[in-house]
Amino acid sequence: MHFLDQAKIYVRSGAGGPGAVGFRREKYIEYGGPDGGDGGRGGDIVFEAVAGLNTLIDFRYTQHFKAKRGGHGMGKNRTGAGAPPLVIKVPVGTQVLDEDRETVLADLTEVGQRVVLLEGGMGGRGNASYKTSTNRAPRQHQPGMPAQELAVWLRLKLLADAGLVGLPNAGKSTFINQVSNAQAKVGEYAFTTLIPKLGVVRHKGREFVLADIPGLIEGAAEGAGIGDRFLGHIERCRVLIHLIDITGSDPAAGMRVIEAELEAYGDVLTSKPTLIALNKIDLADAELVAGFTAELKAAGADKVFPISGATGAGVEALLDAVLAYLPETATSGQAYDAVDEGEPEEPWSPV
Repeated sequence: MHFLDQAKIYVRSGAGGPGAVGFRREKYIEYGGPDGGDGGRGGDIVFEAVAGLNTLIDFRYTQHFKAKRGGHGMGKNRTGAGAPPLVIKVPVGTQVLDEDRETVLADLTEVGQRVVLLEGGMGGRGNASYKTSTNRAPRQHQPGMPAQELAVWLRLKLLADAGLVGLPNAGKSTFINQVSNAQAKVGEYAFTTLIPKLGVVRHKGREFVLADIPGLIEGAAEGAGIGDRFLGHIERCRVLIHLIDITGSDPAAGMRVIEAELEAYGDVLTSKPTLIALNKIDLADAELVAGFTAELKAAGADKVFPISGATGAGVEALLDAVLAYLPETATSGQAYDAVDEGEPEEPWSPV
């Protein structure tokens, strides 16, 4: 299954059914009269957030959605049938954007949430409704209200409680595999992760969803590397975990690079609490760990968590700190299965 987090679709509600022109003609009925019924209402376009979906890949192959029109009015004052709504099922966390990719028309953040994007047209009046004391045999009727059309963008922002950020090869995939069921791909080369990953972390009797996104490099806001297109998937996180590779040439400089890219993306990420984790301490001695920890604090880190994603050393203390930012009740994220890897899609500017 390929991962797709944005898609353009075309939607059209149903037009209202036309009213009927009819007259009673029955044997032994001295006075007839108009009896044309009204038309039925057209179908609405409805978006519904459902569980079990974590990609928009279905909308690559089906891009046009048209609701049915209302039924025709008929004689004997019969009203046309109303058309059922056309329900478009999307993953939880999907935003419906106008064609300009800036105006948010709907934001579906809960399972079962429904939004009526386009209403179906009202049915037209039949000639029976035009009858008056002076107009006993009207022949006018209404054709029904026309359908509404719209081209919209769907953008998926995965729901997670905590998000991982860092430079390529910072050990994010190894870390999420250590603490969750994500089964992310691990490799000794940059950009091993090409699409976001989700994993459910169970720690001290509580659960939360952790998101891993592809690594950022300097200039990602301008499109360098994979760019910052996947940062939207951690916008809803309550806390960020910034992993820093202790084997890098300058961990403090690497921390500043990521902070600059998050700042370039917008306040929505820079305003979130961030936990600094010095990763891969199993590859360094205690003196080097202490020295780099001091450097990171001097560079602006409030607290540094020395950890090893490979061995699990120090991970428990980091997870304890994450739980402090999450509600005591059940996790707010959705327990998705890990997203299967596929071909990355063409980038687009974040909203």
